[in-house]
Amino acid sequence: MTTGAARPRAATEIAERTVSLRGSRLARALLRLAGWRVLFDGLPAAQGVAVVYPHTSNWDFVVGLLAKWAIGLPIVFWGKDSLFKVPLFGGWLRWLGGRPVVRHAPQGAVAQMAAQLRQAREQGQWMWLALAPEGTRGRTEGWRSGFYHLATQAGVPVGLVVLDYGRRRVGFDSFWVVSGDLQADLASFARRLAGCRGLRARLAAPVRPLIS
Repeated sequence: MTTGAARPRAATEIAERTVSLRGSRLARALLRLAGWRVLFDGLPAAQGVAVVYPHTSNWDFVVGLLAKWAIGLPIVFWGKDSLFKVPLFGGWLRWLGGRPVVRHAPQGAVAQMAAQLRQAREQGQWMWLALAPEGTRGRTEGWRSGFYHLATQAGVPVGLVVLDYGRRRVGFDSFWVVSGDLQADLASFARRLAGCRGLRARLAAPVRPLIS
């Protein structure tokens, strides 16, 4: 994002894909056998925030992990800190790129990750953070705003990643430059994600700011 320039009134979709990747043919084949289609035609940058929606089941992690390998994207993701305390499993999550975060105190994690994303951008290093803005598999009444503050503070694009069990689609649907107006931008995302159905559709949160 260019400092000093007027921000758009709503998120702007990014059409250009300047970064290509080569993923695992085996992972693609496994997803294809399960009836899934992988959505990916490149990235707009080597750094960004990948927003995964909807998150309604533990199976989302399995499908998402296969999609990560199929795309070939080295990605970092947040998980509940308690998961990382489980012997062996916690170490495996870290190996995959997981980083623990305390759910009820995310502000420090957001600031630290934003700084890391800025540093990665300035040094031309890879860093994409994937997270579920619903924050839980259970029903909530909106999206948590941590991902948005990350993208805004770091000056990186947001990628909408769909886990669409209805049409069996997984991967990057679109990329956006956020405007700074959370409500307007989420309205744009909601229009784009309309019809995307989770495994347990009733648990998917509406795409709007979560009012705590």
